[in-house]
Amino acid sequence: MQIANFSNTSVSPDAVQFRTITREDRDRTSAPGLRAFREIADRFDLSEADRIAILGDPGRSTYHQWMKKAREQQPLTLPLDTLLRVSAVFGIYKSLAVLFEDENQALIWLRGSHQGTLFTGASPLAYMLDGGHDGLMTVRRYLDAWRSGAMGLGAQEGSFEAVIESD
Repeated sequence: MQIANFSNTSVSPDAVQFRTITREDRDRTSAPGLRAFREIADRFDLSEADRIAILGDPGRSTYHQWMKKAREQQPLTLPLDTLLRVSAVFGIYKSLAVLFEDENQALIWLRGSHQGTLFTGASPLAYMLDGGHDGLMTVRRYLDAWRSGAMGLGAQEGSFEAVIESD
């Protein structure tokens, strides 16, 4: 996997340089990322099983070793897949914070069933837990699109109804 180096925000897309994510990158970001993940998981009131599922189903003992190392600020290098999952959770959390003024409303949305084509009666959280990495990224993309005002393919102009108190 590669990441882009943006030395200047006014750089043209042709000038963007990509580099491979190194072990040093993972070393540097793993413990802080896992600590932030724990805080978000606490806010989402996720069970231990849910946390393990979101992180890609590491063994329970592995999960506890990771959390202990992160908490004690010991050296930790998570697998790239796990870091990408943590990043997806960060994006979901950010979008929920932007879309919902009240964190409780965000949690209601996250845990509530939805009848849209994507969720078909399931909650976004269930989609995240059951869908693996793809489920996490799909919920993240859904929220990013909602945040940007995108309606999705086939939605008629003016068909959007804002979320209101009674929802």
